[in-house]
Amino acid sequence: MSETLDPLSDRACRMTYAYKTGIHLRETLRDGVCLRTAVSEVTIHTEHLEDGYPDWHPAPDSFQGMLRLFIYREITGDSYRTLETYQELAEPFGLEHIPDESVLSRAWRNRFTDGVREYVTVAAHFVVKEIHDHGPAVSAVRPKEDVIKSDEDSPADDEESSRAFSDEQIHRTTRLARDHGFDGFDSGRAENASYEDTQFFELQTFMGMVGCGTAQGAARFQFRRGEEYGPHGDTHLRAVKQFEPTELVEGFDQASDRLLSAIADEASFRRPVTAAIDITTVPYYGDVEGMPMVSGIGGEEERAFKFATLSVVGENVPLILAIEPVRESSAWDDNQSNQVHRVVRRLVRRAKDHVPIETVLCDREFDSMRVYQTLSNLDVNYLIPKRISSAEREAIGAMEADGQDTAVETASVDVEAGSHPMRFLYVPSTKGDGTAVFATNLPVGPDQAESFCRRYSRRWQIENEYKSIKNDFLAKTSSKDYRVRLFYFVFAVLLYNIWRLTDFLLKAGVDSEMEYVPVLTAGECVEIVVSALIPPD
Repeated sequence: MSETLDPLSDRACRMTYAYKTGIHLRETLRDGVCLRTAVSEVTIHTEHLEDGYPDWHPAPDSFQGMLRLFIYREITGDSYRTLETYQELAEPFGLEHIPDESVLSRAWRNRFTDGVREYVTVAAHFVVKEIHDHGPAVSAVRPKEDVIKSDEDSPADDEESSRAFSDEQIHRTTRLARDHGFDGFDSGRAENASYEDTQFFELQTFMGMVGCGTAQGAARFQFRRGEEYGPHGDTHLRAVKQFEPTELVEGFDQASDRLLSAIADEASFRRPVTAAIDITTVPYYGDVEGMPMVSGIGGEEERAFKFATLSVVGENVPLILAIEPVRESSAWDDNQSNQVHRVVRRLVRRAKDHVPIETVLCDREFDSMRVYQTLSNLDVNYLIPKRISSAEREAIGAMEADGQDTAVETASVDVEAGSHPMRFLYVPSTKGDGTAVFATNLPVGPDQAESFCRRYSRRWQIENEYKSIKNDFLAKTSSKDYRVRLFYFVFAVLLYNIWRLTDFLLKAGVDSEMEYVPVLTAGECVEIVVSALIPPD
């Protein structure tokens, strides 16, 4: 009889205890106890759980404490970087401190066996489902859809369906992607310089991995790798400032070309792709005097640097192919008003050097006749949600009076850059009651309008990209120098692309359908990028 069917097997006992832990947590939460207290007090049965670290291992963190911490993480869905900031969890969970994200990543992958990970996941996911199905509301609990998707992707009882990759496969593939990405940048420093460019890239990767600033990151990097190997923080900043903004953008283009060369034979990239353009912000809290690249957001009460990106979305590898700094007019500078269509033109032109583009998806910030014409001139299709004005409200009112759910209005664009026919599509909103309006240059009829506009949902991937870039790869800095700010953002995007390319290359060797969900976490990938150069703890 197989282990999964034997009620006396270790695995059967682990699952019984896992559900007991989950039931205990559920009942405690129903009594009004907060999640932190509930996890700190729950009974964890370790009779059938093996600590992957031997007694002599120098890891200072207790096995029981780490189990509680990871059960908490699986219930909340917090990233390793976020978890590291919750130092208040240490004492109730029986830990001296909450480890940093690199230690957390290694513990999950190396310290916890398959059985331990299954115990943690089963107990935590039981709690998530029970809370969403039967209450009470607990704000810290992650969405139910997260754990359902995770459980479907990694069924515990079907070992044949799981994708197992050896550490050597993962390390080798990540280093291949890293080499393709880093080679696109050249600071132009002298050949006899004390440090090679690669050493600065390694330090930048390390700072993104641990989520700290330049001075602290350089000191921690030297402590791990050796004082003679890693540059000091001020040396690192001087090297970063050697990259002018235009050189950084060009270097990123070269890196994108090299990364894509690793998957040049993939059929999906030889076909026209769907791309998404969006603008993200990185907050700035300093003085804005003499800072032309800082923009006002939230009515200019908040300030931030803005960066536009073009990403491949849909069924392809979710890579960011182009970056463009956004420079717009603010009260403290003499910049021209934002010419967003020019940003779009530069992004699409550069991306088309790498892949053929069929359709571009943008959000309402790009609702402009000039943007429509720019995309038409670039010979790509577009689908862009339109801001609702009096004309649209009048049309929606007429639809409601006639009992129509969808409608198509023909129109034309006529600006100094050219003209073309286009359409406004009126379709039921996917966010609730009401009607959404989209602009497109494709000949879509009323019968196809609603299904065609569902393509816009592919843009959700770009929001996940920004979240990962900022939470997993972006190093901290308070520098006012825009060259530093741009370098840090560009490098974070590069690391994101390396992660996604690594994931694709690993999956390419598996004879089954590609999935969006990655096989290794962002934190694991960043750690591996520098693992060959930084000895483990």
